Amino acid sequence: MEKTIYIRMRNRVQVKPEESLLLKDIAQIIASEDIYEDLAALPVLKISPKDHIHIVDVMKVIHFITEIYPDYDVQAVGPPQTIIEVIYKKKGMSIPFFILVWFLLFFGAALTIMNFHEDVSMQAVHERLYYMMTGKKVEKPLLFQIPYSIGIGVGMILFFNHVFKKRLNEEPSPLEVEMFNYQQSLDQYVILHENKESVKHIDDD
Repeated sequence: MEKTIYIRMRNRVQVKPEESLLLKDIAQIIASEDIYEDLAALPVLKISPKDHIHIVDVMKVIHFITEIYPDYDVQAVGPPQTIIEVIYKKKGMSIPFFILVWFLLFFGAALTIMNFHEDVSMQAVHERLYYMMTGKKVEKPLLFQIPYSIGIGVGMILFFNHVFKKRLNEEPSPLEVEMFNYQQSLDQYVILHENKESVKHIDDD
């Protein structure tokens, strides 16, 4: 145990441009107290101004550590790579562009709901329900349509588990789960295509 170094690579690290990364920034470390501080402060990577995504492979980290501490056994646990994401300062969004996007999303969602209701003949369903309950035929059964419209909005709030930026409870919404799955797939794609050690082409003789 005293001659063993355990490292666990972090899944993703967000850094600023031209920042220098230490070993403790990209990995969790377990080592003896006499080398831990020096080990954690080892410089691993310098972000260049043009970098956006960088992959640090655990094999390179192990090789890097063993060159400095040849008498120690390095054991890796967890993910085999760390994705280094360079975060650049975002430009402020213009008010006209924000309003344009808001209108597009609003009217797009409204048209989607109206087209769905037209496809399933929701108007006729409401008229039929109103007739079954009251015995009267009306073209606009507001007794059903108004609560139904309010229910759509409340249902969307409960489904997405958010009121503006406030979360209703700790349970993730379906949208957050889908975004998480998308991020996982994106990370796997980046690891496979950005990490030169992941794929090796051998020319046919």
